[in-house]
Amino acid sequence: MQFAALYDIHGNLPALEAVLGEVEREAPDLIVVGGDIASLGPMPRETLDRLLSLQGRARFIRGNTDRELVDQYDGTSLRRETSDQDNVWVRREEWAADQIGAAQRDFLASLPETVVLGIERLGPTLFCHGSPRSDEEIITRLTPDTRLDEMLAGTAESVIVCGHTHVQFDRTHRSKRIVNAGSVGMHWEGRPGAYWLLIGPDVELRRTMYDLEDATKRIRATAYPDPDDLLERLTADDPSLAEEASARFERIAREADT
Repeated sequence: MQFAALYDIHGNLPALEAVLGEVEREAPDLIVVGGDIASLGPMPRETLDRLLSLQGRARFIRGNTDRELVDQYDGTSLRRETSDQDNVWVRREEWAADQIGAAQRDFLASLPETVVLGIERLGPTLFCHGSPRSDEEIITRLTPDTRLDEMLAGTAESVIVCGHTHVQFDRTHRSKRIVNAGSVGMHWEGRPGAYWLLIGPDVELRRTMYDLEDATKRIRATAYPDPDDLLERLTADDPSLAEEASARFERIAREADT
């Protein structure tokens, strides 16, 4: 069987539409949506509607911003209690919570943290968002072996597909293969496009180009807070940004461990 893995869409509907068009041509057996579906991006409600229209052709797992969006919707978010209106990420999360409805909130709240699927030649494959044990734990192409040992302890599957850090990679750690599907809607690759994964019988990291000029118009037509920041990120053409992003995430991980 073959699967398409779409991670970290973050409410970027134009990018999602382009990827789904390519996925339709590839005709995989199933689409795995790997979390961080709607929040922090410009079209959260519309993105959820589009994915829910897949009608049984997709499996979903929860990302950290999906969980946080539910908390924000419910009024129980710690960010709401300590809201800093000068923080664009706080404003984006609050704005996204105002865009979605109760049914979408309930859908996000129902999502599992992981899914295990059997893939031809690769065997049982674990799909998670951050790491097998946490939706916000960080794995990058630079993560030290000692920290990976801790995160993967007790994980039986030999292939792990993750996201969260918005940069694709395919690396081997001892007897396990760890693949980051990349980000459809808010990547740190330093090259324009929407990033995703086609997996089975092997691993194929994919990049789908889409009309950024049209996407820019559509994003600016929303009330999304500070669109310039996102648009600069999506149109950047500097591959060194991927290494910088991975190094920055590793610094965050080290600080969290201290």
